[in-house]
Amino acid sequence: MAGFGHGTRRYPRSRGRTWSRTGPDRATLGIIGVICAVAGFFVLGIILGPVAVVCGWLAMGRSWAGSRPVPALVALVLGAIDTLLAVVWLAGAATPGNGLF
Repeated sequence: MAGFGHGTRRYPRSRGRTWSRTGPDRATLGIIGVICAVAGFFVLGIILGPVAVVCGWLAMGRSWAGSRPVPALVALVLGAIDTLLAVVWLAGAATPGNGLF
C-alpha cells in the first residue's frame, strides 16, 4: 500500500537531503560577490562593496582557515578595495574644493 505515509521505499529521504535549501550555495555566493565587486567599481561602490565583502565572507564559510574558493577570496578583496575607494571618493567630494584630494 503506497498511500497515507506508507511509502514503497525502504529508506525515505530525509529533509536535509532534498533540494529544499534555505539559501544559495557557496559557489553562487562567491560569483555574486565578484559581480557586485566589479560593478561597484563603476556604480554605487559604497553599497556594492560591502555587499561583495559579505557575499565573499559567507562563501568562504565565515572562517579564514581551510581551503578557500577563489571567487570568494576575490570577492572579499575586491569588495574591500571598492569600499575603501568609495569612502575616499566621498571624503574628497565633501571637502570645500572640487578636487578628489
